[in-house]
Amino acid sequence: MAVTELQLFQQHERSNWVRLRTLVRLRWVAIAGQIIAVIVAAGAFGIQLQLGLVAMTIGASILANLFSTFLNPENQRLSERQAGLMLVFDVLQLGVLLYLTGGLNNPFALLILSPPTIAATVLQRRSTVAVVLLTIAVIAVTARFHLPITLASGAELVMPGLFLFGFRIALIVGVVFLAVYARQVTTEMHTMREALVATQLALTREQKLTDLGGVVAAAAHELGTPLATIMLVSGELIDELADRPALRDDAGLIRQQADRCRDILRGMGRAGNEDMHMRRAPLETVVREAAEPHLARGKTVHIAVWRDESDRDTGSDRGPDQGADLRQPVILRRPEIIHGLRNLIQNAVDFAAGQVEVDVTWTDQVVRVRIADDGPGFAQSVMPRIGDPLLRRRRRRPVATQPSRPGYEGMGLGLFIAKTLLERSGARLSFANAADDTGRDAATTGAIVVVEWPRSQVEPPVPALTPGLGRNRPIPV
Repeated sequence: MAVTELQLFQQHERSNWVRLRTLVRLRWVAIAGQIIAVIVAAGAFGIQLQLGLVAMTIGASILANLFSTFLNPENQRLSERQAGLMLVFDVLQLGVLLYLTGGLNNPFALLILSPPTIAATVLQRRSTVAVVLLTIAVIAVTARFHLPITLASGAELVMPGLFLFGFRIALIVGVVFLAVYARQVTTEMHTMREALVATQLALTREQKLTDLGGVVAAAAHELGTPLATIMLVSGELIDELADRPALRDDAGLIRQQADRCRDILRGMGRAGNEDMHMRRAPLETVVREAAEPHLARGKTVHIAVWRDESDRDTGSDRGPDQGADLRQPVILRRPEIIHGLRNLIQNAVDFAAGQVEVDVTWTDQVVRVRIADDGPGFAQSVMPRIGDPLLRRRRRRPVATQPSRPGYEGMGLGLFIAKTLLERSGARLSFANAADDTGRDAATTGAIVVVEWPRSQVEPPVPALTPGLGRNRPIPV
């Protein structure tokens, strides 16, 4: 099922995100930069450095890279612990290098921001906080304890105390800000990826169900003829075996079971092969198909069909089929439309006190589906964020009047899937509460979702301009 696949996908959150080769290459770039900086400083500017200790520090990083490269496969992805240890090593290596080269007087101290930023993108929160705190500690220590940078003339290169203090504060703020910023952006990207995976799984499942329905319909059609033959022959046998009761009972049993098979197949499918006409259906039929799984969940779901909004607003009776127009639009029966509307109706049924109203209207330019419930409505605090994949809150009635649905984890992912699929079909969605909808009657008081399509997006091409539908094609089974 789609839920199971999504849960398995979520279990790998922020684990095995980065390949060892990626961090190794980044470290090689850092090593090359460190070597070039030392050569230029000592050779071109005559700055006196502890070259032996500096070379040993850079050499430790080189050895770490070589060990990582030769002891592990090139495509290995790092675990949480492995990635954390590599970044801790990088922070300590940079700290030792800064200690040997003037501490925060060294302009390359800015590179200390790199490890915590990378940690925020690939590690869990606890590991990220550990790397950030270690980096802040390294900044604080190297600001006070370091070997001086001595010029060729013997003078020490030291920044003014106030400037050094400001640089230290700037580095600490930079570490925290970049870590928080990188983590927030990465988390949102990861959340969106999960939501899109869930959307694709939902659409794939809906498509499979649609295909399965076609296969079942094909089976029902193809088996109709042999079953009719069995029923005809068994009927003749019953008449001919009137003087042989035992055989006559067997023939009657065959007729009875054939009748049963006919009834089962009649319920399994309505048409033969992959009926080309099943790719399109009246607007009301598509909406009813989307609402069908939620019609028997203890809430009343009214589906009303109106020619336009004025008919809906002046209608005196809101019973099902009131105002139905035989000339209603015929639209494409697309899985994303059915699944998107089904999610919206499910959300309305979940939060309704007892009634959900689905109004189907259309004009010459648009078709519109309006879903309203008599629940508590959308909380104002979440209205601007409706459709975000991890929105978890919507007001609920007290437990005494509105028991929670077992296993319900929030409306965010479901609404995101519905919104994404419907927008993919060309729809525009709007969310409101009944109190905010001036055209709303007083029948319900909850949330309102309006889905609107341009007719050109959902209607099949004009028949006069296109060839016939073609022959029904057999479905391979």
